[in-house]
Amino acid sequence: MSLQWSSLLTLVGLILLANGLPALLGLLTGTAKALDGGRTLADGRPLLGPSKTWRGLVAALVGTTLGGLALGLHWTLGLKVATGAMLGDLAASFIKRRLRYPASASVPLLDQIPEALLPALLVKAELALAWSDVVLVTLAFVVADLGLTPLGRRLIRGRSGTGRA
Repeated sequence: MSLQWSSLLTLVGLILLANGLPALLGLLTGTAKALDGGRTLADGRPLLGPSKTWRGLVAALVGTTLGGLALGLHWTLGLKVATGAMLGDLAASFIKRRLRYPASASVPLLDQIPEALLPALLVKAELALAWSDVVLVTLAFVVADLGLTPLGRRLIRGRSGTGRA
């Protein structure tokens, strides 16, 4: 293993931050302007869907950059992690819309792997990650996200009072 456990956990934490900030901000502030502007493709499905917003993208990019700085990392590392996580999230949303899943539908592994794998690959050289480190970080994020997502959905249901997410 090329990195210490604490470094791998820091990377997983930054990936969680990048993916969690948009959802948290949406929970706290409500709806925002969709990244895709409501556009649909030839298949009649939305490009990305209403849950992918400009506000969420900016929150992830700025918040993860600041989170990295707070941990003593160079600002570009946090920005790269956020960029990879958001590109992975957008790719997963695009694929889910093509597969006819509604916005915010949970698709285990598709929702997690791109969001962790892309940022790990973007910082692989900079952090001297071994391929086993990339796999470990991705798996750790998958486990953490699969555990945290149901908790987040319960919080959203409790806040909305509708019993639905």
